Amino acid sequence: MEIIAFEALGAAVRGYLQDDYDTLRAHRVRPAVIICPGGAYRWRSPREKDAPAFEFLSMGYQVFILEYSCAEKAAEFRPLRELAETVCTLRKNHAGWHIDPDKIAVLGFSAGGHLAASLGALWNDKELGLPRGSRPDALILCYPVVSTREFAHEESARWVSGGDEAVREKLNLQERVTPAFPPSFLWHGGEDASVPPENSLMLAAQLRRNGVPVEYHLFETGAHGISTCSQEVETPDEVCKAWLPLCKTWLNRRFSYIP
Repeated sequence: MEIIAFEALGAAVRGYLQDDYDTLRAHRVRPAVIICPGGAYRWRSPREKDAPAFEFLSMGYQVFILEYSCAEKAAEFRPLRELAETVCTLRKNHAGWHIDPDKIAVLGFSAGGHLAASLGALWNDKELGLPRGSRPDALILCYPVVSTREFAHEESARWVSGGDEAVREKLNLQERVTPAFPPSFLWHGGEDASVPPENSLMLAAQLRRNGVPVEYHLFETGAHGISTCSQEVETPDEVCKAWLPLCKTWLNRRFSYIP
């Protein structure tokens, strides 16, 4: 494994790359996953970084973790621009990093899920003018913040909008879905008291209405912030841990990839 680092508009990105290209022929070019940890746009949760990264690394994916801007620096669409630049950087360096430029997924937890979904909704927004090539090929949204109005996670909405009501409305994502939204995998725990499951429910419904491929799992149980649902991250959950094999099957099928 090779570890690399770069910056996306000042945000640190750490990458884990496979290093077996001289011995394998079938996997010299691999899909990639960019991980956006949660934390209410106030911080970035450690349990949503390396643990999920190693899950997808073990599948043969190239994996990157984005340390996007938080707290006061989260305003004015800065995290969104950082994520867009990260996707573009992977595509620009796809040959050297052995990445298939047409198979780049963004995985986000909670507020990181809002960030991932924001790029899915706004990658072609003319007012924002995000760089060409920033649309992800797939999204994985884990107990995501979606709404900045009804069922909103108020702290996330407050930090990411910077108190600007126009920005807050633009980032009310269930109202921003179009047929150009990337194919998505969503899951939520039914006992989530921080980000109500209605967030992902509303988004899944809008994706269906717009003809966007979507797989959605609402588990009966499961609290917020449980990441890989393992003892490693101190949030073991025998029910919700099913999201990982379900997601891996979905993503491999979406990318026509055999690990």
